Amino acid sequence: MFRSLNVLGQPLSPCSHDPKTGWYRDGCCNSDANDRGLHVVCAQVTADFLAYLQAAGNDLVTSAPEYGFPGLVPGDQWCVVATSWLQAAHAGRACPVVLESTHQAALSVIPLEVLMAHAAGGADA
Repeated sequence: MFRSLNVLGQPLSPCSHDPKTGWYRDGCCNSDANDRGLHVVCAQVTADFLAYLQAAGNDLVTSAPEYGFPGLVPGDQWCVVATSWLQAAHAGRACPVVLESTHQAALSVIPLEVLMAHAAGGADA
């Protein structure tokens, strides 16, 4: 069975099981062709990052029970859209990234050096 790889070329580690994240809601930042947003960056969200995304129209704070989404609080880890994270980085509002849990597909959008400059500790699964 094929295992997804992270941006370091190693097997992808889980990002978060509480809250349950990922395109497949399996706790990992896996993706497929249907994931047009490319939800592959394992972000350790901060209040500033959440406020930036909310102002940009991507509200990750408000819960949406109908989608099984609890709403995020600072410190949560979540698989975020690669372009959204990069835009926040360009605006000086990026949050830490868990490299071991960030899918290698993120490298098609974000240079490894940029991700490494924002590296967090290990996964909180």
